[in-house]
Amino acid sequence: MIFSEISLIEVLDLLGTFAFAISGIRLASGKNIDWFGAYVIGLVTATGGGTIRDLLLDVKPFWMLDATYLIITGVALFAAILFKEKLLRLGNTLFIFDTVGLGLFTTVGIVKSFDAGLPFWVCILMGALTGTAGGVIRDVLINEVPLLFRKDIYALACIAGGFVFFLCYQFNLLIPVVEVLAALTVIVIRVVAVKFHIQLPILNLDHTDAKREE
Repeated sequence: MIFSEISLIEVLDLLGTFAFAISGIRLASGKNIDWFGAYVIGLVTATGGGTIRDLLLDVKPFWMLDATYLIITGVALFAAILFKEKLLRLGNTLFIFDTVGLGLFTTVGIVKSFDAGLPFWVCILMGALTGTAGGVIRDVLINEVPLLFRKDIYALACIAGGFVFFLCYQFNLLIPVVEVLAALTVIVIRVVAVKFHIQLPILNLDHTDAKREE
């Protein structure tokens, strides 16, 4: 990849780190957790998905090679503390930062897997893993049902972003353009799904009602 492309993916990675760290810290704030605990929750949210991705790619987790991610999480914590009044007034703060982080990290996961020479379908799954796993770990730690397992359109938005990435790539668009379009696809689908209450059907294998009717 050329320098400009590397710069863009690094920017997306850092922005995604900040966004996910804020979402983790914001959610932790309602769980009677202290500052250090909030930092840990933010860090896990921001690095969890990428860590699992890197382990599957058989490389050292990215945060072990660059302390920037630890610093950004600290900045996110202090930003949340300093601007807590504004964050609390925005009822959809968690959703905004989580959605932005989801789109950015999905793209980062796709690009890193693509650079590793993996098939496109693996890259799409790795992108979804990078985008969602941190949130799953966050929700488990604070005793919430992970968004991934609810009826909301979440992981499917990541998969859609992956398909857009490779569709645009087939049309020989510039890689930075492809990366931005993939991230925007995830973000837009997530926002539209929530705004218009588009959800997946709930799986119900309980045949109690059917037996009663018989």
